[in-house]
Amino acid sequence: MAYQKATLDLKMKDVELVKPSKFTPFCILSLSTLDNRGIYNNHGEIVHVYRSSTTHHDSNSSSNLCHVFKEALSKALFYYYPFAGRVLKHADDGKLRVHCNPNAENYGVPFLEATANCTLSSINYLDNTDTEIAKHLVLSPQDKSYPLLFMVTKFLCGGFTIGMGISHALCDGFGVSQFFKAIVELANGKSEPSVTPVWERERLVGSITKQPFPLFPLNKESIAFSPFLNQTSSTNIKQYCFKVEGEMITKLKLSLMKESENIRVTTFESLAAYIWRSRARALKLNNNGDTMLTVLVGIRNMKDYDIDPIPKGFYGNSVMEANIVLKVSDLNEMSLYEIVKLIKEAKSVASTADYVKNTIDALETNFKDRVNMEKSTGAVTVLTEWKHLGFLGENLDFGGKEIVNLVPAPCNLFATVEMSVFSSSNKFDDVVPSMKGGVNLFTSLPVDAMPKFKEEIEALKSLG
Repeated sequence: MAYQKATLDLKMKDVELVKPSKFTPFCILSLSTLDNRGIYNNHGEIVHVYRSSTTHHDSNSSSNLCHVFKEALSKALFYYYPFAGRVLKHADDGKLRVHCNPNAENYGVPFLEATANCTLSSINYLDNTDTEIAKHLVLSPQDKSYPLLFMVTKFLCGGFTIGMGISHALCDGFGVSQFFKAIVELANGKSEPSVTPVWERERLVGSITKQPFPLFPLNKESIAFSPFLNQTSSTNIKQYCFKVEGEMITKLKLSLMKESENIRVTTFESLAAYIWRSRARALKLNNNGDTMLTVLVGIRNMKDYDIDPIPKGFYGNSVMEANIVLKVSDLNEMSLYEIVKLIKEAKSVASTADYVKNTIDALETNFKDRVNMEKSTGAVTVLTEWKHLGFLGENLDFGGKEIVNLVPAPCNLFATVEMSVFSSSNKFDDVVPSMKGGVNLFTSLPVDAMPKFKEEIEALKSLG
């Protein structure tokens, strides 16, 4: 279902600052080497969609629910007080630090309450191919120094959305999920979060080395480009949601296992290979150019005795990048399983103690020579998986409202078109038999490239 902007009209209150419920310390907090990556100095924006469980809308209940959420946020900020501070770049070394000053006027989290003139069902609970509508349900930061922002929008049906903008420099997806769960737990009457947050960013600070390994394996001279992204006029880029049915994934994995003589492949690995190749074809990357796939590998559960385990409750960035570089012609001509093998090998290497240490040291050494990804040629595809982060769990229901969907709002988190997200199917997909075991794929593309990418996804149905 496509979204028409004219259907949504929002009435907004004034933005207010929500402060921690109790006194928090005055301090300046340093971030880790991973937190200080240039590409993380931006806000990720997501929208949680809550459906009312009753047929009759009670406006007092809706207003009270907004009050309950603000109170819970205030209580959560006592434990996660860095989110109430300001993220500032220091002139001496160019690194980000979090300034926490409870006495400052601007201390706290910007919070906006809005009322929509329609029901959630009229905009399909944001379960749309075109996710443009989500842009209007988040409070985008005019001042990037605020690490956290919330916007709660109430709808005529009694349901509501919670739009969250959060600085990637302070946490990764796992950290976002942990923090949001803490808010919901407190809203549901718990006296404290079930998981105690841990800062300890010094665990992931690198050392200066004489010969760091290269962090960006693409050669700028041979990087592939898309004709859709190299026009003099501005390119119309949109984020789309594609539903990849469980049966389509099963066919893909079976064909890969047959090709590999029954070597097990995961859903992520099989889709990563297929999506990378499909995006290259949709973007019409030049055959003699180089393209790179980056898959994000978590290191929280690494069982390597050379590295101290990351403690439970840590909410900073703890993700490695596994990179695979191929010529576009090779990506198109290789069998899909050969690409999967490269992904498996890269993931395995990225999970070792040596790789983690060398990467963090290289990031620290090359801090002032960071790669600029603001301009995109289409050559890079970054894939991340949200399926196991618990963004749609039953423990996120509160106030008699049920969470039914979660959508990443279109935002410039990494670059124009690089980022793609595999997410769990939502509550509406759960009742569709073909979506059992399926995923929602959020990806950004030039509008002119979308029909070819859609054709590639549809081709999964005819496999085997």
